[in-house]
Amino acid sequence: MSTTYAEKAPPAYLAGDVHCVWRSSFGTSSAILPDGCLDLVVAPDRVFVAGPDTTAWSSGYAVGAPLYGIRFLPGRAPRVLGLPASELLNQRVQLLDLWGRPARRIVSKLYADPIPELTKLVAERLDRPEADPVDPLVDLAVRRLRRGGSRVTAVLRDLDLSDRQLRRRFASAVGYGPATFLRVSRLQRVRDLALRTELSLAELAVEAGYADQAHLSRDVRELAGTTARNLLRPAGALAA
Repeated sequence: MSTTYAEKAPPAYLAGDVHCVWRSSFGTSSAILPDGCLDLVVAPDRVFVAGPDTTAWSSGYAVGAPLYGIRFLPGRAPRVLGLPASELLNQRVQLLDLWGRPARRIVSKLYADPIPELTKLVAERLDRPEADPVDPLVDLAVRRLRRGGSRVTAVLRDLDLSDRQLRRRFASAVGYGPATFLRVSRLQRVRDLALRTELSLAELAVEAGYADQAHLSRDVRELAGTTARNLLRPAGALAA
């Protein structure tokens, strides 16, 4: 059975909060790496929120089962979902459990026409007067950490927040603290580099911001559940 994954940019009016909309039939044949994002997913048997992950995740659905989703930019999902992202860490929670009876009608619409109804739902939720405003300092921290850096303190030292305040606000918006987000962003960066280049593992480690190849190998093992060589092999990063 063939498998597919396709994503496209969101409508322009959602671009400030949404990374993409997507559809997939990979099922358990492909693990999903942590990326600092939350997704709202329409599956064959339920509509659920996929919280921010700290390890690779497999959907559990059979290959060929259609899934549709909308992926929020890091820090933006709470504006739509109405609760801190930290409460969804490493969880899959049905929309009916989050929103109760009002979600029944929403779920029916999402089953009928997933992608258009997902974008419509998110737009409506963002237009609510009670929708949380964007936290500008968390937004700035996210942008800086995604660009790289070896230590959180070096990237964020000039923000007008104490470490405790930053961790609390960041975890509420993103799901975990800046240090974990930096590790997740670095993993995504090395994967993207591997797909675009034929660098060795040692070279990839340096380019992506790891201290050395051992640091890369340790993070890949802990966050992706595999070895760096296995994760990056499709890009040709086979040299030691």
